[in-house]
Amino acid sequence: MRDNLSELIRDNDRTILFVGIGNLLRQDDGAGVYISTRIMETENIKVITAEASIENYIGKINSIEHDLLVLMDCADMNSPPGTWDIIPPEHVSDLTFNTHNISLKKLSGFFKKEVLVLAIQPETVAFGENLSYIVLEACGQIIELINKKEVQNGR
Repeated sequence: MRDNLSELIRDNDRTILFVGIGNLLRQDDGAGVYISTRIMETENIKVITAEASIENYIGKINSIEHDLLVLMDCADMNSPPGTWDIIPPEHVSDLTFNTHNISLKKLSGFFKKEVLVLAIQPETVAFGENLSYIVLEACGQIIELINKKEVQNGR
């Protein structure tokens, strides 16, 4: 998990577009959005916060210059809550907890560049506005890894 993300962002020769997906009113389903609103944008790191309407951002995503697209969303990986991983979209079950209208697996076919999913195992997707403590901790780790790369490069 941590090594995969660190390896992805360490490559200064490519631009990564992170897209936050999720519903802020369904607790941990908002994890991708929470992360996207806290990533520091730079020359090599771009961010879009799509929330639950990722399908409305296909054109915008394809129009932004990038080499790798990382969709950040909660997904049921049959793992302990707070577990996160970077996986290819074809490994994401169509039965995710998300609230958008199309699965990430099907959605990835609309994009021009390589697509990966940063999937976060939720503890709960009940109605509510706060992330669970365990998912909030995981989000903090992810944000730190992404933003730390920019601090190191900015010396």
